[in-house]
Amino acid sequence: MNKKTKQSTRRKFLSQASSAAVVAFGPHPLTSEQSAKAIRPTVSARSAARVVGANDRINVGIIGVGGIGTVHLHAMMSQSDKEKDIQIVAISDLYTRRKENAKNKARLTNQAVHHDYRDLLARRDVDAVLIAVPDHWHGQIALDALTAGKDVYLEKPMTHTIEEARKIVEATKKYNRILQVGAHGMSDARTHKMRELIEQGEIGELLWAQATSARNSTTGEWNYSIDPEGTPQTIDWKRWLGPAPDRPFSAERFFRFRKYWDYSGGIATDLFYHSLAPIVYAMGAQFPVAVSACGGIYVQKDREVPDTYATMIEYPNFYIDLSGTMANAAANRHHQTAIYGHQGTIILEQNRVLVLPENLGRETENKRREAPEPKVYEVPPVGQLRDARSPHTDNFFSCVRSRKQPNLPAELGYQVLVAINLGVQAYREGRSKVFDPDHQKMANKPFVRPSY
Repeated sequence: MNKKTKQSTRRKFLSQASSAAVVAFGPHPLTSEQSAKAIRPTVSARSAARVVGANDRINVGIIGVGGIGTVHLHAMMSQSDKEKDIQIVAISDLYTRRKENAKNKARLTNQAVHHDYRDLLARRDVDAVLIAVPDHWHGQIALDALTAGKDVYLEKPMTHTIEEARKIVEATKKYNRILQVGAHGMSDARTHKMRELIEQGEIGELLWAQATSARNSTTGEWNYSIDPEGTPQTIDWKRWLGPAPDRPFSAERFFRFRKYWDYSGGIATDLFYHSLAPIVYAMGAQFPVAVSACGGIYVQKDREVPDTYATMIEYPNFYIDLSGTMANAAANRHHQTAIYGHQGTIILEQNRVLVLPENLGRETENKRREAPEPKVYEVPPVGQLRDARSPHTDNFFSCVRSRKQPNLPAELGYQVLVAINLGVQAYREGRSKVFDPDHQKMANKPFVRPSY
């Protein structure tokens, strides 16, 4: 193909992609049903992708270089020359200052910096993309990346809607791509030890589990600093809104998007996704059957999402209780992550897993039978996201080479997202939500618990 033909093909691709995006992302709010129809590939399918060898460097493009995207960028750039088996070759963002800062940090040329993420996806030198944009863009960008033949590291929550998550699962299979959802607890050795202990019958029949996410501050959670350089002239506001409702420019919403329903689910999507994924994986990954939620804006009045929130997720053979507050950090210390069974309890502590056996013996005439001693399982220290390479991103890049499924693949990510999203809907509507796992859709009738 000569240079003139290449340029013509690229112009045609970008024209088609832009037209499709306009259709997909109109200016009006989308209902859940409309969203399912709206999300579709806005790029041309790539018939083949580069096969990454065991010793090849993986070329990465980062889409979204705000807070978490910059953390990943710094981590990749901080590798030593000996460790450097991945390299950043391109970035994309809608805010001028972020693009400039990321370009300088990654030592990229102007040609490697893109405004439209689809230009980055059109690059043949990009093997994998890391998506770190606000939640409401996760579904479309991930779908386009998979369609373009890229492997994907997708920050949590997997998507903003259940329909988007289902389409991502379909796309990973259709295009034979690797997708890792970025909840790093799934690469924590404690998570896999919990699953092993449960499968070995250490705590007997499962009953329920609990976890807490708690923080506190004088300014209020998600009140990130607002950059004075963030103006309508430096931020592509219309494109940033994408599938969200049309609104006048708001630096508050751009920099503090987690406080608003249009772009986030607050505690549920930012924190509970981290908590739920490891627990439901350990207990047996599946779809929920019913979800309820409660809470409110009790302290931090400058937001739409609750500052205190809880959700109860029912599965066919157990339930999971998640509680969270952004106004009392002590809750983390007094409400440990635990899984309860008929014969024992699993408790997570730093760098170890405890099993507390139940005292199932009968009382003697003179005294109660002494409780069995807890079993302690030491595990390797938990890797931190700000390390040069976290265990979770390492797992992703390893799977890009091996083509094995990562620790949090699309199907498990979808199952977790269903529970998280139903909780948000239950809270906003003030009523429990029922899900039909067999048909993977909302049920229009009350959940009937089986009688035994």
